[in-house]
Amino acid sequence: MSTAGIQSTISADPAVRPTHDVAILGAGGLTGRELLDLLQAHPGLRPRFITSDRNAGRSVGEIFPQLEPAYPELCFSAHSTDIPPEMPVFLAVPNESALELTPHFIKQGNPVVDLSGSFRLHDRQIWEEFYRLPHSAFEFMDRVVFGLPELFRDKISVARAVANPGCYPTGSIVPLYLLGNLREQIQSVVIDAKSGVSGAGGRTEDAGFSFQSVYENFRAYKILKHQHQPEIQEYAAHKLAGNFPCEIVFTPHLLPIFRGILSTIVIHWDAAHIPTADSILNTIRSGAAQEPFLRVYDEPEQIELSKVQHTNYVDLAVRSRGSVTVIVSAIDNLVKGAAGQAIQNMNLMLGIPETTGLVASFA
Repeated sequence: MSTAGIQSTISADPAVRPTHDVAILGAGGLTGRELLDLLQAHPGLRPRFITSDRNAGRSVGEIFPQLEPAYPELCFSAHSTDIPPEMPVFLAVPNESALELTPHFIKQGNPVVDLSGSFRLHDRQIWEEFYRLPHSAFEFMDRVVFGLPELFRDKISVARAVANPGCYPTGSIVPLYLLGNLREQIQSVVIDAKSGVSGAGGRTEDAGFSFQSVYENFRAYKILKHQHQPEIQEYAAHKLAGNFPCEIVFTPHLLPIFRGILSTIVIHWDAAHIPTADSILNTIRSGAAQEPFLRVYDEPEQIELSKVQHTNYVDLAVRSRGSVTVIVSAIDNLVKGAAGQAIQNMNLMLGIPETTGLVASFA
């Protein structure tokens, strides 16, 4: 089934009064700005407390002029935990800060979606190796749910704390998970993923991500040591009897664009257990059929970043030949890879329809 012609719009009934005031800590960064942008259209969530040490005391309109009409009186405060209990909290802060703030809000009773990587991995040694930090709050890991709704919707719906997935893992875990039990027959997986600068380091001041470094340029980075590799490895095995059957090789690349991630996932099957092309395609289509933000296209060549930018979709397509299957996926790293997925998770946590503020209609 082709998805050509599907379009999404973001809209909300202005007459609907917001039902939840929310806090965004770290609202001055790329993800924080994206949250503010998306929440303009959300009828049930309204930013009331936003923080940024660098922008404290300044209005939203001063920092993000395009958002001034939506938030004419909203101003940034310095980072603080002085937030009423029960107020939903989005944490768009670095890992060091999230290690302190997430436990605080869990204990205080705030529904919290943490967009850092601090509570995604269940192996402390691996987390500290890849993030190069001591994990000071690992005892809270069993109270945080991994926020990929396609895998953990039921758990998210009753959770008080959610770890929003990384952007690269979102575009890789979902296609692999859709293979269902066929994953047991996999011999090897190689993921070649390419991101715009906002997903590959745009929050840092590393000169390697500056305009002059990416313009007319293309390169791989963090080869065999990217912090998202163990995240993909852990959750790609969800609902399998054991661990994923092979070590996943993940290589990220930096594109000279601002937003979007395109991943090419190359799968080699066990020579003694090669599934047919039809069984692979049918399994993927069946798994995606009831998911509001998954779109399966007919041909891998149809997967393009321009089709997912500014949307919460994961677009994917598959092709098989002999013992090899290639899945191509695309997401917007700032939406489904960050702010949009955070809103999707918060909707579930608060009992709001999952797609609210993200998809209004299909034309």
